[in-house]
Amino acid sequence: MCTDKLANGGAAPHCPSDDSPDFEQPLLYAHGGLEAGKDPAAARDHEAQCSPEDGGATSLRTYFNGLNALSGVGLLTIPYALAEGGWLSLVLLPVVAAVCCYTGQLLQRCMSASPAVRGYPDIGALALGGKGRFAVSLSMYAELYLVAIGFLILEGDSLNKLFPGTSLSLGPGIVVSGKHLFVVLVSIVILPTMWLRNLSLLAYISASGVVASVVLVFCVLWAAVVDGVGFQGKGRMLNVSGLPTALGLYTFCYCGHAVFPTLCNSMKEKDKFSKVLVICFVACTLNYGSMAILGYLMYGDDVEPQVTLSLPEGKLISKLAIYTTLINPFSKYALMVTPVATAIEEKLLSGNKRSIKNMLIRAFIVISTVIIALTIPFFGELMAFVGSLLSVMVSMLLPCICYLKIFGTARCSMSEVVLIVMIIVLGSLVAATGTYSSLRNIIHKF
Repeated sequence: MCTDKLANGGAAPHCPSDDSPDFEQPLLYAHGGLEAGKDPAAARDHEAQCSPEDGGATSLRTYFNGLNALSGVGLLTIPYALAEGGWLSLVLLPVVAAVCCYTGQLLQRCMSASPAVRGYPDIGALALGGKGRFAVSLSMYAELYLVAIGFLILEGDSLNKLFPGTSLSLGPGIVVSGKHLFVVLVSIVILPTMWLRNLSLLAYISASGVVASVVLVFCVLWAAVVDGVGFQGKGRMLNVSGLPTALGLYTFCYCGHAVFPTLCNSMKEKDKFSKVLVICFVACTLNYGSMAILGYLMYGDDVEPQVTLSLPEGKLISKLAIYTTLINPFSKYALMVTPVATAIEEKLLSGNKRSIKNMLIRAFIVISTVIIALTIPFFGELMAFVGSLLSVMVSMLLPCICYLKIFGTARCSMSEVVLIVMIIVLGSLVAATGTYSSLRNIIHKF
């Protein structure tokens, strides 16, 4: 029984014989927090994520959803990441992709241990009880919150590129100009989307992320070949001091683990999820690698943290690239922050008549992200921090820890244990060095 359930995603752990105690039932209740319908935290975490479709999604639709989960603003920062680490650091991109793909498969195997697992926080609860749920939820929500801040910075920088010199006078001696003005204006436009109770429309709009990623690569290639930018950036072979930042940004590109359990649950044929995951990672790695090489060949070490800001001004293709980058943050901001808002509301509010308080809480969250975006307007450095600390935690460390805790080393092959321990050690090293490096760069820019 155990072997059949765990054979889906690659090397399955060795399982005890058929006369051993049933493996599923004790895990359901050993730590608490997983019995269906009886744990508010479980219900809240499940509500905060996308609910699986009743009929089940096809493999093709899951491919698309997986690509959308992995195709994000990391595409804009990948040439900058390559510039930080040098040409040789590019070999680390497929390595990071392979590790994150493997840990995604570990999450799938963790789900097979209990039918009560519906989302990532449930896996944390299954492995480590209430503390595990809290650790997973905190890491996920912090990552979502900081990425939303990155969206505001991205919007401000991009609009400032499109409309340079824009300013607004608020009175004698009070002038708001540049990207600060655009960050505030964008937040005003975004705020009403935070009050929507049904985000299905935004979910469909955000699905344009896959197409937008391909369009961006095409725009950068067009600027190089047709608009005369060329491939003049020589770049460095290796920059050891920049490797932590590069690794943090590479990891940020593959931070879709929070939604992988939901995608798996939504499938009609869950045993095909491992194959879907591999294809999604390969496709995204090819796209990320293409953008990294193009951007670094074009601009070398002078490439901006957002490659679109390096494109020549006034060109139609440059405007198309920037407009393309503007679409997703507008739609995805609410999708990113709503889980955070939902968790806060469930914690602070009770009862059904709380619409005004809900609106105030969500408005406060938007205001807080605006304040931080205005205070730390460093997109590349902030995304490196998110990738180094939170993405490494969510995408590498927690899947490995939860897997070993749920199944135990006795049920895993020696090679699998060694591989997982190596990922934990290397992930911890990336988290420590990358977090320090990104924080140092942020402080240095103040």
